[in-house]
Amino acid sequence: MHGIISKPPKGASDLATSRGVLLLLVVMTGIAPISLYILVPALPVLATNFGSDISIAQMTVSLYMVGIALSQLIMGPLSDRFGRRPVLLGGLALMVVASVGCIFAETLPQLIAARFFQALGGASGMVISRAIIRDIYERDRVASMISLVVAALMIGQMVSPLTGGLIETAFGWRAIFYAVTVAAIVVAVGIAIALPETRRSRAAGSGFRGDVGILIKSRAFVGYVMCQVLASQIIFTFAGGGPYIVVTQMGRTSAEYGAWFATTGFAYLVGNLLCVRFAPRHSLEKLIWFGLALQLCGSLLNLLWSFTGWNEAPAWLFGTQMIVMVGNAFVMANSAAGAISIRPEAAGAASGAMGFLQQGIGALMSQFGAYLGGHSATTLPLTSAVVAISLLCACMMIFVVPRRDVLVSETLIERAEEEEGGMM
Repeated sequence: MHGIISKPPKGASDLATSRGVLLLLVVMTGIAPISLYILVPALPVLATNFGSDISIAQMTVSLYMVGIALSQLIMGPLSDRFGRRPVLLGGLALMVVASVGCIFAETLPQLIAARFFQALGGASGMVISRAIIRDIYERDRVASMISLVVAALMIGQMVSPLTGGLIETAFGWRAIFYAVTVAAIVVAVGIAIALPETRRSRAAGSGFRGDVGILIKSRAFVGYVMCQVLASQIIFTFAGGGPYIVVTQMGRTSAEYGAWFATTGFAYLVGNLLCVRFAPRHSLEKLIWFGLALQLCGSLLNLLWSFTGWNEAPAWLFGTQMIVMVGNAFVMANSAAGAISIRPEAAGAASGAMGFLQQGIGALMSQFGAYLGGHSATTLPLTSAVVAISLLCACMMIFVVPRRDVLVSETLIERAEEEEGGMM
């Protein structure tokens, strides 16, 4: 069945040209991931202050990602049924309450639990912002607007570890949650004042469960999704092990780690901007393969530096990781576009399922990366894991994605536009 979406709500054209609404889309998308990375530099300090093993402190990140993963499946369908505004405001209210809980946490388990609910509420912005973009922009502008929001978001994510390291160094780790609480309140107030309801009325059609059932039968969808999900695990694994390598092995400060981590975020931002530039002139498959080649070459170089001992200095480790991240941006963006384009009328279900897998597996891989970084004397275990993930990512394109489906996205998008145009 074809899930038909009605015309945009009145005033959608005004919202589409509003810079304020665009800014709100950026901040509501970024509040959860920025809150994730802003605490990362303080993880060794948390382990010390609470007298716990580093793997336990890492659960403040791992279970946070579990919360984001569950939010992908919960908040999207709720916003379809009850509207974008009430679900967004409810999610941000939960984030504010959980952030206050983080401030007053007396034990590490209390902090871990509060972080889970912080993510569950805050990630509503990640899911619903994509739905709002589809609500207020024409189909031919959706991809470019998502890319623009992601590019702006990356700037925030790039500086959040550095910000978190500076806050922790100057005021202590609890001050990080004061900052997150204030940010969540500001975003909620902005949504309440400036963002009207954008949800379109929907005709009876396929639901989330039915769409997912159809999608998982497609080899192309499974291949593109797993390629995207595995590419994202490079980020989670490296981010999990990075602070322990830099702070514990190399003896640097958490603020210095934040600065070095920002270089990988900058590389990912550059990769996204290059991808936007080259996408109109090249097929999805070519861009994915280009990204896979960069990703694998960079990870192999870092593995080589581990054998020689060169990347025991941050400049070698993060400098080479920047190559990996440029390629990673190409792989993630284009494999996600391929997955969503397999069945355009089920793009929301595809995005939710992909986000759930990405964050759910990411929680495990972040914990795994922390173990490799915190229980090793060299960078070799972590860089070996990144190489293995890069190879698995390439295998998805080689063995799972059918060759005949390389251009399926363009064909199906055109067909969906014709069908939708005839039924509106």
